[in-house]
Amino acid sequence: MSFRTRRVLFSTPLIAIFEFFLMKYLFLLFGGLDDIYIFFLTALFIILNTVPMLFEERKSRFITRLLDEISGIWIWMSLFFFFDIVLIYALGTFIKLPFYIIAILLIFVPIIAIYSYWHAHKIIVHEKTIELDNISQNINILHLSDVHYGSIRHKKHILDLANKMKEIENRCDLAIISGDLADGSCIVEEDDFLPLKDVNIPIVFTPGNHDFYPGIENVYNACKKAGIIILDNEGMSFKDLNIFGLTYSFDEIETVSADELLSFVDGAKVNVINYHVPQNWEGFSSLGFDIQLSGHTHGGQFYPVVWIGNLIMYNMGLFKKNIGGKDKYLHVTTGVGSMDYPFRWGTDSELVILKLRPKN
Repeated sequence: MSFRTRRVLFSTPLIAIFEFFLMKYLFLLFGGLDDIYIFFLTALFIILNTVPMLFEERKSRFITRLLDEISGIWIWMSLFFFFDIVLIYALGTFIKLPFYIIAILLIFVPIIAIYSYWHAHKIIVHEKTIELDNISQNINILHLSDVHYGSIRHKKHILDLANKMKEIENRCDLAIISGDLADGSCIVEEDDFLPLKDVNIPIVFTPGNHDFYPGIENVYNACKKAGIIILDNEGMSFKDLNIFGLTYSFDEIETVSADELLSFVDGAKVNVINYHVPQNWEGFSSLGFDIQLSGHTHGGQFYPVVWIGNLIMYNMGLFKKNIGGKDKYLHVTTGVGSMDYPFRWGTDSELVILKLRPKN
């Protein structure tokens, strides 16, 4: 049983309590519903939230993927209905709200859901420029992360990604994926990433935590079949770039020491570390890495999580800092896919062309 499955099962009792009281107070706005019916609806939801997931771990099917997506959609909408209900009942303690005001506030949730669902499935290309001292030629890196291939974003998601990458491949020298190509919500089979084989630039991948959930060897086999270069705690050279892929997982895995990273650094090249989480930027920079490529955060994926993420961490975007007398960069992409809930509000499903240029 994967970490993701354990996480969902562990949180199920809390979600059940939340859903019961959410539906109770939601129905009270329309006259109320007997608790036995609300209990029955809650039980149906819990079945919907857990049973398809258990089947998807063994064999992916259209019906279980559909049920998994419906569950994710409802949980996301439940969160925003909760905000609505808190606002409605808070205002109701001071004034009597007309029914049409209540209806408008409730209708706002599905409207935002429709927009966010559409936006999550639209891949947008951004461009950013990085100026460096130790580069002799223009190099464009296509940076992406958090594809989250799984039960909700399945084979069409990989096909859409490959098609978008092919549209811009003539503007890029190589692509680097900063982890979470898979998300662990379904089994990964050998042919699942095959559309990426048609992209005519090298694709480099370093695992993130979610890639371990469906079995890291399954993810590696699918990558190899698609011609993707795997950097699992190892490095490679490409033109003026010296690229190291540092694998990340919540589980106990073999990693590399600071001394090993230091021995990899080549002062004559641009040193890039591909690391799933936007952490230890200053530490890697002090070892000699010029650029850190990360993902993991999804930029918060939707409001209000976006605001919280921006307050507490390197959440999304390109960051620059002078460390040891040299400009160092961290790029945190918001990712291509979505985790658990197929929604984006306030963030993009993005591919980022990082334009590495000699400093004037």
